[in-house]
Amino acid sequence: MATIQDVLVPDIGDFSDVDVIEVLVAPGDQVNEEDSLITLESDKASMDIPSPMSGTVKEVLINPGDKVSEGSLIVRLEAGNGAAAEAAPTPPPAPPGGGEQEIAVPDIGDFSDVDVIEVHVAVGDTVAVDDSLITLESDKASMDIPAPVAGVIKDIKIAVGDKVSQGTPLAVVELAGGGTKPPPAAAAESPKAPPEPERTGPAPEVATPPPPPPSRQPPVPPVTKVDEAGFSKAHASPAVRSFARELGVDLGRVTGSGRKSRITKADVQSFVKQVMSGQAAAPAGAAAPEGGAGIPPIPAVDFTKFGEIETKDLPRIKKISGAHLHRCWLNIPMVTHHDEADITDLENFRNSLKAEAEKRGVRVTALTFIMKAVVGALKAFPDFNASLSSDGQSLIYKKYYHVGVAVDTPNGLVVPVFRDVDQKPIYDLAAEMAEVSKRARDGKLTPTEMQGGCISISSLGGIGGTAFTPLVNAPEVAILGVCRSRMTPVWNGSEFVPRLMLPLDLTYDHRVIDGASAARFVAYLTKVLADMRRLLL
Repeated sequence: MATIQDVLVPDIGDFSDVDVIEVLVAPGDQVNEEDSLITLESDKASMDIPSPMSGTVKEVLINPGDKVSEGSLIVRLEAGNGAAAEAAPTPPPAPPGGGEQEIAVPDIGDFSDVDVIEVHVAVGDTVAVDDSLITLESDKASMDIPAPVAGVIKDIKIAVGDKVSQGTPLAVVELAGGGTKPPPAAAAESPKAPPEPERTGPAPEVATPPPPPPSRQPPVPPVTKVDEAGFSKAHASPAVRSFARELGVDLGRVTGSGRKSRITKADVQSFVKQVMSGQAAAPAGAAAPEGGAGIPPIPAVDFTKFGEIETKDLPRIKKISGAHLHRCWLNIPMVTHHDEADITDLENFRNSLKAEAEKRGVRVTALTFIMKAVVGALKAFPDFNASLSSDGQSLIYKKYYHVGVAVDTPNGLVVPVFRDVDQKPIYDLAAEMAEVSKRARDGKLTPTEMQGGCISISSLGGIGGTAFTPLVNAPEVAILGVCRSRMTPVWNGSEFVPRLMLPLDLTYDHRVIDGASAARFVAYLTKVLADMRRLLL
């Protein structure tokens, strides 16, 4: 006994009130499971709503232009053996005796001068009734133009990028036989059995059990269950969606190469080849970048199209540091805390040491005092002088105080590590910094001299800036950024007075350090820089 079944809009993700741009069935039509009933289009994607069962359309309850959401009633289907036994509607027969017929753009509503974004056939291809010939896209919708007759393509009259309207010639077809659409006979046996594909041409060859014959579309090994939400949001035409469903391909994992990242049949075929060769573990078949984050690569760009260019090899230091910084950025949840320190008194004290420093043949910079102040803060807050274990389950606390300082060189930044900063006087530390910085600029540092740091300092004081976000140099858990100091009017409670303020930027690993700890660390550091005598306490 046949039953009437309501067909509702299924789960379509986070979309609601989506426009119906096309109704693909009419009362009396016979549909198979997974046949498209309507096409929806949001501001982000177009999607087909498939039939959940086989049967005969008894009533269509929506029209183009309506808005639907999950649960909206689409059609009523008569399911059961009776539905399958009815004859499918027969398209108008082709003129007898073969011959050639020109195919033109049919009635496409109020659209005109619509862009051709994809041509699905080539001269010599065999097409069946309702096979997609081209895909059009306006500013509101995308649509496929089907073949009204069956035959062989003799001539293509349009190309991708052309604009067409109703009546524009598309192709010339040499008619084959009656040119009618074959009825889906296989659906009559059982409404629960998977239907035979209606399309003719190369696609059915894909469904042939192994060993498969040669085909334009490569066969596909077993594929995991399609993510319907990702499939629905994919930017692809109904024909490509149908093609992907026939092959069991999840369009949510395919990267489109067409206009506006639209997925084409060639993209689906390329994805299938990558699955067969075991290269499609990452989304869209792209190899996962270093660190396994699964982030799709930035596409290559031919810059010569825009003007003259010159290519130079990236310096070796930048190649090495770039990979390290990329790992740090992907693996560490970083947060930056910004503050200012009053170094007016510190700068006055530093200037008072110039005569003594000249006798010793050294130059005392503000950075040497900052290094000393940082060590004092590390002692007061031991979590900043620690590293996270490789399994992320424990902290490794260090009993030494080695500070890395970023040095600008012609080939890029390097970070030599100054050991036991807590045990070295200011003059000795200043002399070591001058000597190490020179060897860094000459490219004579050894790998050992750039390892073992507890915390790093990146100073832009000689260049400028008011703030920036330095990246944590793993396995350290924090890095201090320093910008150029500037005179600023500061309110002392009764009046504004000029004070020399130093911008500080502390970036930290949020897995180890929380915001309150970072704020306390910087607050302590600013107090020490304001009065270095605090290090004696």
